[in-house]
Amino acid sequence: MMQGLPLIMLPTREIPPQALDVWARRCALKLEAGQRLLTLFGRVTEGDQVLTTAVLQDQDGNLRVLRGCGQRSESFPSLTVQYPAVQMFERELWEQTGLTPTGHPWLKPVRFEGERQQRMNEYPFFTVRGPEVHEVGVGPIHASVIEPGHFRFMCHGEKVQHLEIQLGYQHRAVEALLLQRPPLALASLVETIVGDSSIAYAWGYCAAVEALSDAPAGVGVEQVRGVALELERIAMHLGTLTGLATDIAFLQGGASYGRLRTAIINASMRACGSRFGRGWLRPGGVRCAINEELQQDLLATLAAFARDFTEVNDLMLSARSVQSRFRGAGVVSQKAAREIGLSGPVGRASGVAFDTRASLPGRLYARHPVTLITEDSGDCWARMKIRMREIEESLRWLQKVLQGPELKLASAQPMLAGPLGAERLCVSVTEGFRGPVVQALETGAHGQLLHYKVQDPSLQNWFGLALAVRDNEISDFPICNKSFDLSYCGNDL
Repeated sequence: MMQGLPLIMLPTREIPPQALDVWARRCALKLEAGQRLLTLFGRVTEGDQVLTTAVLQDQDGNLRVLRGCGQRSESFPSLTVQYPAVQMFERELWEQTGLTPTGHPWLKPVRFEGERQQRMNEYPFFTVRGPEVHEVGVGPIHASVIEPGHFRFMCHGEKVQHLEIQLGYQHRAVEALLLQRPPLALASLVETIVGDSSIAYAWGYCAAVEALSDAPAGVGVEQVRGVALELERIAMHLGTLTGLATDIAFLQGGASYGRLRTAIINASMRACGSRFGRGWLRPGGVRCAINEELQQDLLATLAAFARDFTEVNDLMLSARSVQSRFRGAGVVSQKAAREIGLSGPVGRASGVAFDTRASLPGRLYARHPVTLITEDSGDCWARMKIRMREIEESLRWLQKVLQGPELKLASAQPMLAGPLGAERLCVSVTEGFRGPVVQALETGAHGQLLHYKVQDPSLQNWFGLALAVRDNEISDFPICNKSFDLSYCGNDL
């Protein structure tokens, strides 16, 4: 039965691992053919071996899985030199398993896991040398409630020549924690991995365990989950717009977007009891259905929201002060965005037409498609505008789905009780507001979880921010940073 979310599930016997060098060559051939690498990771198995997994998407939207195997002390030819989008995956693989991608041009820790945790002050920063070149260090502790991260700017005067971003201060060993509880009791942990993407993570987890249990959710349940996800997308894009307006002292925008965000998260609270949607989704169903009263409440909220949102957007887009600050600031070209694998709205703002709701729609988004939206300029203006347009598209989608009959098929359902299928690999993909959230679950001979891999789109997109600030004034960093609006904890995991 077709799933509401895009995923691939295979018996592990159908994806036998190959030698690491053969695996790397096969990955390179797929990348050369234009396939997109969604994730690449490894896990240590018995006998100090490492099992590597690459998941790629071809031009027709099909997911492919390639597996390799080698000893922890082994190496394989790095793919990064030819395909820069692989660089963060290979660095993470090296840090977590000890496999060495030979020839990797920038092999450094991603989040300082394990023994490296005590050596964060020894991070090997890249150095720019020359007359009048100086370094500016910002963080890891910041003002307000910003998460910890260290930014090292190499500047010539006020112009940024290079930015290196050091994260890892919030490493919580999430993937190890996910193996310490029964697999069907992980929802409350999964939905707090990245707090502003609770629905995206919870839905991906639910879809994966339902597939592994051979118990896919019904159409009505999927629609409620879709409503929850699009409400989350609107609310979090509004948070970004609030920050962008505030950073340039455009007070009308800052106040109005903040008020509108409150209206949306309060709607989520009325729906499930949590402004962030926590507790709404559980394996097997949803804890809170959308009855007729709530349906009318949401429609009325969205109608009122749409009028005010259009008005404040017109103010923001027409203001010369906004145009002066955002146009031409923090440009990431389409070529660079493709090469480093930018995803989500920051990729689409640079003309990369990739949205898994369109290319991997699953049953729900195939029945109720979304329009894939892109911008071309790749600057802060484009990243602001893409969020405005995506909110409008989510609004259109919600108003259509909320008036459909399928919602009445959903009811609050108990958590699944059955075991997971044995010796299977399931990879789910959820298009969160930052981009694709990827979760991979592998079971053993008795249905127990052997590995739970989590990947936030921030992992790759942070490098896009480093490229965006090059040749910009250092004073433009705050608006570049907010226009990306990435997750520190999503990288640190």
